[in-house]
Amino acid sequence: MNPSLKLFLVLIITLEVTFTSHLYSNVVIIILALAYLIYHRVRWQRLAWLIVITLVPALAIFVTIAFFSPGHNVYFAWVLVTRLYVYVLTGSAVSCTTSALLLVRSLEQNCHLPSKFAYGILAALNLFPRIAQEVRLIRIAGQMRGITLHWWSPRLYFKAILAASQWADQMAQAMESHGFVEGQARTSAHRVPLTRRDWLIFFILVFTLQLLIAALP
Repeated sequence: MNPSLKLFLVLIITLEVTFTSHLYSNVVIIILALAYLIYHRVRWQRLAWLIVITLVPALAIFVTIAFFSPGHNVYFAWVLVTRLYVYVLTGSAVSCTTSALLLVRSLEQNCHLPSKFAYGILAALNLFPRIAQEVRLIRIAGQMRGITLHWWSPRLYFKAILAASQWADQMAQAMESHGFVEGQARTSAHRVPLTRRDWLIFFILVFTLQLLIAALP
């Protein structure tokens, strides 16, 4: 399925789930999302981590609504818990099965996202490892001078911001040297197709979602 349509499908699902209170449809969506992740061979350690890390806020929501709210509405507590898992698992269905590069290329080519935003998103994603490495180097440099920079130290992040601003200038110069001109039409070396089959699958899944919400109690 086309990455952009996959993203839009997840957004539609989350909006539908947010403004409805159907427990059984939430459970069905969770099962389908898990089946989709297993079909794409997502590592079971990652699936277990997603389920366990979501259990903490889910348990807090359930206890708050079921035991400390005025109505003690256990059903609505389960609705909120399953809704949280729908958000996590459907979002993971996109992030764990589609690379960021492919998604941004699809948004640029199929949804006409401006190139400057597409390249800006890719630049920010690719800078995260360099920022983490720069923070480690700054802390090591401080320790060599007898200064301990803790993770909450403003000086640590101020130095990292200065380094990131320098990288931004270098990246802008690199893009210009490779022929990037804002507002000009660009060709693509790797095309992301958007076929009739993608649209058909998208509309079938959206229609099935409406049937689930309407038919299930």
